[in-house]
Amino acid sequence: MNTLSYFHTGDGVRVAYRFDGDAGRPVLVLSNSIGTDLSMWDAQIPALTRHFRVLRYDTRGHGGSDVPAGAYSLDRLGGDVIEMLDALRIERAHFLGLSLGGMIGQWLGVHAPERIDRLILSNTSAYLGPAGQWSERIASVLQAPDMVDTAQMFLDNWFPAHMLQPEAPVVESFRAMLLATPPQGLAGNYAAVRDMDMRRTNALILAPTLVIAGEHDTVTAASHSEAIAATIAGAKLLTWPAVHLTNIEFGEAFDRAVVDFLLAR
Repeated sequence: MNTLSYFHTGDGVRVAYRFDGDAGRPVLVLSNSIGTDLSMWDAQIPALTRHFRVLRYDTRGHGGSDVPAGAYSLDRLGGDVIEMLDALRIERAHFLGLSLGGMIGQWLGVHAPERIDRLILSNTSAYLGPAGQWSERIASVLQAPDMVDTAQMFLDNWFPAHMLQPEAPVVESFRAMLLATPPQGLAGNYAAVRDMDMRRTNALILAPTLVIAGEHDTVTAASHSEAIAATIAGAKLLTWPAVHLTNIEFGEAFDRAVVDFLLAR
């Protein structure tokens, strides 16, 4: 299936999703970073579909999904995933989330352990305070005339300088995703990040967990990944000399680490 499909959540939001890979294989859910859509995983699909049926979706406020007004919550974003699995009659799945997607993954590991087989948390945090900075960002993005400056801020924080000067095609693909993200979608998800704190509850995660960090990540610092791995019993930590999007900077190593972890006995 190479086109978007949709389901509706309990609060009436239409969420876009897509399957890749053979239907008989174990399901792996991919959850995207804030400001992107499910195409941020395009480079991973050839490697992952050799072993898994990959289910990607656009977080509410992004891509082909609806953009409801107001603040979103991590409970709601995690609930969207559960409702998607229910709608598609998927009892259990592996889950890989990067940045915001990794925050959703932590929530699922805590609140829906019966639905998650193995969990991969990439370039993410359990807490990104203080709250005031997020309220300021919400006001700023809603007041801005367009997404141009916001997009550039994200790109500067996501990629190393050598990929930005001159700008590589992959950077331009992420710029396009950012420019296409509705300000309300970004603001709603900012609120979910603002109100999140899983520093203590992560100790409840029982799923086998791999945490991936970027040594030069200024968005979700490597120390945040270290703290997550230290809190989850038995979690494995991998750190690469990357910025924020390890799946792009270290694509082959990222794919290999994901497959090896998910297939390990």
